[in-house]
Amino acid sequence: MIAGPTGHEVGPGVPPGDPRAVRVGVAPATRLEGDPAFSLAPAPDPAERLVPGSGDGTQDPLVDGEPTPVRLRRLDDARAVLESTADETCSRTVVLFGPVRPDRDRGTDVREVVVDGWRIEVEIEPERRAVLRERARRGAGAASLGGPVEVRALIPGRIVAIAVGQGDAVEAGQQILVVEAMKMQNELRAPREGTVERVGVAVGDTIEVGDLLVVIR
Repeated sequence: MIAGPTGHEVGPGVPPGDPRAVRVGVAPATRLEGDPAFSLAPAPDPAERLVPGSGDGTQDPLVDGEPTPVRLRRLDDARAVLESTADETCSRTVVLFGPVRPDRDRGTDVREVVVDGWRIEVEIEPERRAVLRERARRGAGAASLGGPVEVRALIPGRIVAIAVGQGDAVEAGQQILVVEAMKMQNELRAPREGTVERVGVAVGDTIEVGDLLVVIR
């Protein structure tokens, strides 16, 4: 066993040099103290499924070296359902995915996701590189979360409700607006506490992927 970047132990099934493994964590822009990172093997395959599925002839993915019975069922390019088959009751969570963009300063890939209304930026990099980065930066302070956070549209749709206005103080997890897409309403929540600097949409507006919705400082 070895210690991971947040102090947890990485199981023997995913050694630091395993070429299959990637490190998945919350990117600095939306990271809160105590947010964990974990090793995932094999690496996500965006063309097929982001997490290999159990019960469909493939091996359960290894999360920190332990087999984990989860499957991501893709509905379209931006929407999926994460299913856990750990017990007789299969739990399902709707997940929205934004486009992948490279963070050249950190050498990682960043992807915006919305899980149950929570907007998070997820950072992915090869596990081997993550271990080297952690060794090089061990003892450094946590990244500053100072600048503004832009909440952008992950899917096309229509704004059906806005719960905040310019100058409003918001808490992490507070609902900020609701987007209707494909006859489903998707809540978006504040990724962290702060003050609403700008609301870039109005109720009834039609939005496209990447449109600026809200800025929180």
